[in-house]
Amino acid sequence: MDITGQIPSPADVDAIITLVATVEEAQGKEDADAFLALIRDDAVWVTGHGKRLYGRDTIAEFTRRVLPGATKDSYSTYSPDHLLFLRPDIAVVNVNQKYALRPGATTELSVETGSPVYFLAKNDGAWRIAAAQNTVVVPEP
Repeated sequence: MDITGQIPSPADVDAIITLVATVEEAQGKEDADAFLALIRDDAVWVTGHGKRLYGRDTIAEFTRRVLPGATKDSYSTYSPDHLLFLRPDIAVVNVNQKYALRPGATTELSVETGSPVYFLAKNDGAWRIAAAQNTVVVPEP
């Protein structure tokens, strides 16, 4: 993973890598509570299809509606690609997201990769998602 900007502590880098892994695990297990625990109260989330969600309550309502059943046929893996520290308490992480079908899936993948970006803020020693853009990558023709 490429790291730029302010020189971070190894503990902060590890915490951010863990946060991304927790997003992957929570989504894979369809665990809305684990996912929402990573979101600030005043967060902004933009879905892969461009829907803007303002505030954790709105993000929670959306997540609890769409997450159950979302990984029945497929799942995603997440790997941090680039980490930019703007300040010691503000970071931006680009993530490579790969979609895969589960054995016996009854559907096909409409996209194979995503390119989320998370804007993170550290408050009271914990990193949380302050804003996110979850972008699907459409193959070039």
